[in-house]
Amino acid sequence: MELSFSKMHGLGNDFMVIDAINQSVDLSAAQVRQLADRRLGIGFDQLLLVERPQRDDTEFSYRIFNANGREVEQCGNGARCFARFVRDKGLTDAERIPVQTTAGRIELIIEDDERVTVDMGLPRLEPQDIPFEATVRAPLYALSAAGETVEVGVVSMGNPHAVLEVPHLDTAPVARLGPQIEAHSRFPNHVNVGFMEIVNRGRIRLRVFERGVGETLACGSGACAAVVVGRIQHKLDETVDVELRGGDLVVSWAGENQPVLMTGPATLVFDGKIRI
Repeated sequence: MELSFSKMHGLGNDFMVIDAINQSVDLSAAQVRQLADRRLGIGFDQLLLVERPQRDDTEFSYRIFNANGREVEQCGNGARCFARFVRDKGLTDAERIPVQTTAGRIELIIEDDERVTVDMGLPRLEPQDIPFEATVRAPLYALSAAGETVEVGVVSMGNPHAVLEVPHLDTAPVARLGPQIEAHSRFPNHVNVGFMEIVNRGRIRLRVFERGVGETLACGSGACAAVVVGRIQHKLDETVDVELRGGDLVVSWAGENQPVLMTGPATLVFDGKIRI
């Protein structure tokens, strides 16, 4: 099987993007892992598949596979790359692109400066919707990990996130606590783990240990989750600059029953073909 693809990134969070509309694509989990290998394959954090829509109110379906071969529900940085890909490849000329994901419908907006805004939909805060094992919803939950107790905010942005506030991001225990919390028994589907330093009400710094990937340079849904958690605790304004290791995103959330909006760049690295 020979596949045409694009290698793209959103603030260093990198993707292999494949048009599965105009070519036949049938990849096993083992083949995804082979392609994700940074020495023996293409190398990426996630694989994105562009497919035909399955509902009338969308233009495309969008599937996401982590580097470990597991399909996941949502990826904010990937959504921005998806939007640029379908525009650049002539699959659509729309400036507002409704897309179906496993987590539900999202809308992608091409801005005049070629950045992309993603309407990520409503954050899910009830424990059973994340999913997270807790009897009642709370702003923070105590969690035992690596021999200590930490407090985390928990939210789903179409995929599950746990967010810890830390005093200094550069010394945050990402490598020690990230894997422990990701696989914690209270998260039945595992979880993405964000470490958030609040600089002021309009700016945070963030590192994310991604489920099935490890720490990445950026995580769009993680940025949205961190702002939601900070807003719930009344520590952040409606619009927040989120500094990630790969660059900055802008995230806005007006509050309960309102969608989260995320704006940032999407960059083409190269186009290629590979036989697997």
